[in-house]
Amino acid sequence: MTPSIIGTDVVERKVVDGVLHTHRLVQSKWYFPKWTHALIGTAKSCFASERSTVDPQRKQMVLKTNNLTFCRNISVDEVLYYEPHPADSTKTMLRQEATVTVYGVPLSHYMEDLLTNTISANAGKGRQGLEWVIGLINTEVKGIAESAARGTDELIHSTRRSIDEVTESARKSMDEISVQATKAAKAMHIT
Repeated sequence: MTPSIIGTDVVERKVVDGVLHTHRLVQSKWYFPKWTHALIGTAKSCFASERSTVDPQRKQMVLKTNNLTFCRNISVDEVLYYEPHPADSTKTMLRQEATVTVYGVPLSHYMEDLLTNTISANAGKGRQGLEWVIGLINTEVKGIAESAARGTDELIHSTRRSIDEVTESARKSMDEISVQATKAAKAMHIT
């Protein structure tokens, strides 16, 4: 989670035709310049609605976010598309679109540029965050694979030891049976 994100709550999550649909409420901190407070107000935390779809069949994730705080004056609609790279399926392509509109306040064009620049800067942080999460997942998967390999090696070693013990026990039993059979055969010829 990025430092500006205070929290997230899942409003709804469902699977429809194999596609995961999630609606979340995101609470974050936005640091607007002080001069904007007189125009749009202040808020210690801001809220946004985030809807995502994850389609494993198409290997695609779409994330749509729109602000709820300051929505009378500012509209920020952002869409992120995650898809396999068309030339290299081992890579993921991220496409980001954002529409920023400021209503009914002076210097609206300036505020739109300010918000657009902030979103652009945060996009780079988002990519870094995603790469960090992927790195953690890769490390965890590697650890699980190594643990599974160790467990498999221990199981094979234990199984071989058990087979060796059973084989040795069976050989001793067969040797005893052979000795007793030889004694019984000698005893039958003597009498």
